[in-house]
Amino acid sequence: MEENNIELYQSRIKRVLITQDEIAAAIKETGEKISASYDGRPILLVSILKGSFVFLADLCRAITVPCEIGFMCAKSYYNGTVSAGVVKITMDLEQDISKYHVIIVEDIIDTGRTLNDVVKLLKTRKPISLKVVTLLDKPSRRKVAFEADMALFTIPDHFVIGYGLDCGEYYRNLPYIAEYDETK
Repeated sequence: MEENNIELYQSRIKRVLITQDEIAAAIKETGEKISASYDGRPILLVSILKGSFVFLADLCRAITVPCEIGFMCAKSYYNGTVSAGVVKITMDLEQDISKYHVIIVEDIIDTGRTLNDVVKLLKTRKPISLKVVTLLDKPSRRKVAFEADMALFTIPDHFVIGYGLDCGEYYRNLPYIAEYDETK
């Protein structure tokens, strides 16, 4: 990346909304709740790629009981800051989820369309139970009636980046959640 591009990249980080320490504390607490709720029962953590991979990695380490992981890719954002309004499953689970308590691990619930469609699909596969945990919840943008079972943070209507969330595939590596400056 050229120096001008690096400056532009950094200038688009408007402000930090949630610090690395705040994220770590919330994940530790959520991991303890999940561990207490599912001790001795088969858990499958399902990461919705790409945005939730960082959250999944930290959350599964905070869970102290045995769990497995699986991955799906469901897209509704296509290189921009506004939802395309179309949800597409581009990678599906390999596991037979009927033998698991499934916990969908999501980075952010915005319009709710993506999770609503994923939950409907997974319910047809008859898991023992199905819950959704999201790092971020943005209820002011909801287009469908959908609520997570656990939301670590509720945020206002800002386009956010960091901790796995991106804009045009950049910023996923930030260790915090920041507001993206769309004016630059």
